[in-house]
Amino acid sequence: MKKLVLILSLFLILQSCSNDQKANNTWDDESTYLDYSDRDDLLSGGVKMIPIQTSAGEFKVWTKRMGNNPSIKVLLLHGGPGATHEYFEAFDSYFPNAKIEYYYYDQLESAYSDQPNDSSLWSVDRYVDEVEQVRKALALDNTNFYLYGQSWGGILAMEYALKYQDNLKGLIVSNMMASIPDYIKYTNDVLGPQLDPAVLVEIRELEEKGDFGNPRYSELVFTNYYPENFLRMPLEEWPNPVNRAFAHLNLDLYVTMQGPSEFGVVGDAKLKDWDITAELSKISIPTLTIGGAFDTMDPKHMEWIASEVQKGQYLF
Repeated sequence: MKKLVLILSLFLILQSCSNDQKANNTWDDESTYLDYSDRDDLLSGGVKMIPIQTSAGEFKVWTKRMGNNPSIKVLLLHGGPGATHEYFEAFDSYFPNAKIEYYYYDQLESAYSDQPNDSSLWSVDRYVDEVEQVRKALALDNTNFYLYGQSWGGILAMEYALKYQDNLKGLIVSNMMASIPDYIKYTNDVLGPQLDPAVLVEIRELEEKGDFGNPRYSELVFTNYYPENFLRMPLEEWPNPVNRAFAHLNLDLYVTMQGPSEFGVVGDAKLKDWDITAELSKISIPTLTIGGAFDTMDPKHMEWIASEVQKGQYLF
């Protein structure tokens, strides 16, 4: 969940697809976009609780459909791990104007979905399998299915594409590098030194002590680091959906996968050694990567990903 404003860039790309549809007269029914009368989720306002089969039994994950468009259906993969769909709600201000059908989705252990609190289920492979089960339940296929992943969701989206790209029409990776070791290096070599030296020293001292629960650590991060690289607005002006997402963060899941530090991945975090840079060339579907000048991910690395996949584009 690295930089909210960049998620809006996807609108520009998918809008061009929508305009192509209008030019080809393949689908341009203004009234149909908001007509849910023939949908099985009519009375739930687009919400579906989808059963997911896991090694620990069956659980349900929450999804919510917005709009109707048979050619463009976007499944949104949120960050974290353990964040929520809520910080994506700005899409409501943009996607309907382009007649894009899109799906909010809380991954297992997040917000509105079941939370079994079972760390044996916290793995990249298991979450990839979950996304595939969600795809099937929503009847998305390679004629219409765009997968958008941001931050941790970007990891999930790339891994999904490596295993199931035949099911995709397009892939969008926002604010996520293809290597956690490269991310750690960028954080330590570039982002950390951009902070006030005294602030960085205090942060590092707290991290060396493992004192991540100290309110001072959160204060330093939220007042010095986040407004520069996470969401470039004063904290008191952060949108309500972002604040709700933070309030609903599954911290146990986040720390287990990402670690407690906001300056890289440390300790025994499960994602510490994740790296798919050598596999990117296997992704053959149209792929858009999105990076920004003020981000926690290296924008040059995001550009490089677009050059490594077979049909890549980069948005800075």
